[in-house]
Amino acid sequence: MTHTGEKPYQCNQCDNYFSRNSGLIIHQRTHTGGKQYQCNQCDKGFLQKCDLIRHQTTYTGEKLYQCNQCDKTFTQNNSCIIHQRTHTREKPYQCNQCDKSFSRNSGLILHQRTHTGEKLYQCNKCDKVFIQKCNLKTHHRTHTKENPYQCIQCDKVFTVRSNLIRHQITHTRDKPYQCNQCDNTFSRNSGLILHLRTHTGEKPYQCNQCDKGFLQKCDLIRHQMTHTGEKPYQCNQCDKAFIQKSNLISHQRTHTKEKPYQCNQCDKVFTVRSNLIRHQRTHTRDKPYQCNQCDKTFSLNSGLILHLRTHTGEKTYQCNQCDKCFLQKCDLIRHQMTHTGEKPYQCNQCDKAFIQKCNLISHQRTHNGKKQCHCNQCDMTFLQKSDLIKHQKTHTGENPYQCKQ
Repeated sequence: MTHTGEKPYQCNQCDNYFSRNSGLIIHQRTHTGGKQYQCNQCDKGFLQKCDLIRHQTTYTGEKLYQCNQCDKTFTQNNSCIIHQRTHTREKPYQCNQCDKSFSRNSGLILHQRTHTGEKLYQCNKCDKVFIQKCNLKTHHRTHTKENPYQCIQCDKVFTVRSNLIRHQITHTRDKPYQCNQCDNTFSRNSGLILHLRTHTGEKPYQCNQCDKGFLQKCDLIRHQMTHTGEKPYQCNQCDKAFIQKSNLISHQRTHTKEKPYQCNQCDKVFTVRSNLIRHQRTHTRDKPYQCNQCDKTFSLNSGLILHLRTHTGEKTYQCNQCDKCFLQKCDLIRHQMTHTGEKPYQCNQCDKAFIQKCNLISHQRTHNGKKQCHCNQCDMTFLQKSDLIKHQKTHTGENPYQCKQ
C-alpha cells in the first residue's frame, strides 16, 4: 500500500483514511479521548504504548541509542537514525512535485502541504489555521498565556520547548554543530545550515519582483515589504512604523531610555544586543569574519559584506538625481542630503547644522573644549579621532600616501 497509496480504512466519525487498521484504531481514540496507556509516575496518559515507553525515559534518563560518529545518545532509535543524517547529509525523502528532499518523512509531508495549500489544524478561538498540530498548540498559548517550559538555571519561561533549549545554550555555551569547510561552530543546526550557504553561495529564497535572492525566508519576507511599503509594527508613542518587530522594540527604548545590555568589562550599556557584541570585540580584538579573497578579517559580518564589494566592484545603491552609486545605503542617504540641502543634526549652542551625527559631536567639542581622543604613546589629546590617527603616524613613522609621479 505504500507504493499504491491505497487507504482502505475509513474513520466513521470524520473523513480521514488509513492504510492500516492499527492506524485507524489509534486515530479513533482521538475521538473517544481514550488513552489506555497510563504513566505510573504521573497522571499522563497515551494513545500508544510506544509513546508511554518514550515518556517514561524522561524519568529514568535512559538513552540506549548512541550515535556512531559523535557522543550523542538518544531515547529512541528513530531519533538516533535521524541525527546520524546530520553527519551523512542523507535526505532520502524526495518531493514528487519539486526537487526538494528531506531527512525525515514528516518533513516531506509538511512540505507537500505547501503545494496543496492544505492547513488541517484550526484554532477554536480565532480564524487562524496551521499546517502542523504542534504549531496550533503553540498558537493556543498566545490565548492562554501559558509558558510551560522553565529554565532550571534562571527564572525564564518559554511557550515552546525549542526556545528553552536555545536559551539553555546561553548558560552552557555549547556549540555542537561544526562546519566541515571552516572552523566555525554553532549552537543550533539551523545556524550551521545558514552558514553553509555562505560557502556554496546558495540563496534559495528569490524575490518575485526583482532579482534579489536570500539565505532565509524571513529575509525575503522583510525584503518584499520594501516593495509593498508595508510596515506592520507601529510605535504607540509616536508615528514611526517598522518592518521588523525587533526594530520597533529597539526604537521604543529611545522613549523609555532603557539600555538593558551591559558590557562585563566596562560600564558601557547599550540599547540593542548587537551593539554590545560589537563593542565587546573592541576588548577582545576578535575578528571572526574573514575575506575568502584576501587576508582581511572583520569584527562584523556587515563589514565583511561591504569589503567583498571592493573585490566585485558592486555598488548597489544608486542616487535617483545623479549617476553616483554607493556601497552602503547610509552613504546614499547622506549623499541625497547634498541635493535636498537637509541637515538634520543641529547644534544646541549655535546655528550650525550637519548632515552626519558624528560631525555634530565633533563640533560640540569645540564648545566644551573636551578632548576625548588620547594618544597611548604620549600625553596629547585631540577633539577628533581622525586627528589622533594622523598624530599616531608621527610615532610609527608611517607615510602611507605616495606620489605616483
